[in-house]
Amino acid sequence: MHQVPPHLPSFIEALRPIIDKYGYLAVMGLITLEDFGVPSPGETVLIAAAFFAGLGQLNIFLVALVGFLGALLGDNIGFAIGHFGGHPLIERFGKYIFLTPERTHKAEEFFNRHGGKVVVGARFVEGLRQVNGIIAGLSEMRWPAFVLFNAIGAALWVTVWTTIGYFGGEHINTFLKYQLYLTIVVIAAIAAFIIYRVMKRKKRINTKTS
Repeated sequence: MHQVPPHLPSFIEALRPIIDKYGYLAVMGLITLEDFGVPSPGETVLIAAAFFAGLGQLNIFLVALVGFLGALLGDNIGFAIGHFGGHPLIERFGKYIFLTPERTHKAEEFFNRHGGKVVVGARFVEGLRQVNGIIAGLSEMRWPAFVLFNAIGAALWVTVWTTIGYFGGEHINTFLKYQLYLTIVVIAAIAAFIIYRVMKRKKRINTKTS
């Protein structure tokens, strides 16, 4: 069990009553809501619950499990919204989750080129995490492939943030300062991989035509 910091981050203090009252249900519910576009502190409640698990108030393995299940459920609801609701639904209600037609079109094109990698990486990027299931559904990505890549991304995401929350202890504020850096690293890694694949493909095409 870790030591309680003298000054808890404001988000942990704010979420304490919810976690005290609803426990694991709060973790799963808020993550599920966040993952199909509903404004909800999904990631922050995961970190906060892991922090309280470090104090012995929750079981860290159950926190990770319900976080993982919430992420899977939320993204699959988003996938169903995109797949069955289609563009008419997004055009009508997308503005409420900041999905304009122009943004949706650009996101679809990106998904069509790099689907699986985007689903995994989007889990760590604020904004993309909330809508990647919807965009995958709109893009007509195959559901089994989406489930696989989504599960990989969710497992990695839950592992990272529950570990930070659980072991952060009195250094939790320091750890959280690096959240932005982690996001930047993930985006950079995805971009580097995509550039590598594009260059490799161009080289292969040039070799065939030469």
